[in-house]
Amino acid sequence: MTGRESGAGRRDVYEYALVRVVPRVERGEMFNAGVLVYCRARSFVAARTHLDEAKLKMLDPHADVVGVRAALRAVEGVCDGGEAAGQAGPDDAGRRFRWLIAPRSTVVQPGPVHTGLTTDPAAEADRLLGLLVR
Repeated sequence: MTGRESGAGRRDVYEYALVRVVPRVERGEMFNAGVLVYCRARSFVAARTHLDEAKLKMLDPHADVVGVRAALRAVEGVCDGGEAAGQAGPDDAGRRFRWLIAPRSTVVQPGPVHTGLTTDPAAEADRLLGLLVR
């Protein structure tokens, strides 16, 4: 093994997708409200979310803020697994990620999947949230 392949400094491939809020699906207007990160090599999947209520209300003054927050919490729950994930609870991290990135026509939707390399998937999730959402 080389230095890049061993120990804490090992860089692993990860996948990520933005979590988007589309308040009025028929209009197609959206904004980023979270990020999903999956790293197969570390059996890691996580969601980081941040709802900008002002953006939500700007796109739809009648938007259900409580409902959107609940949907974002549900995404986080699926990532966490266990009872919070419902039927996806016993699935492995990869299956939960794939379920979350499946296209859907709802107020909370996944964006396209991108890839990268990381030594720390949890820190990468935080970084992407700050860079792409906040």
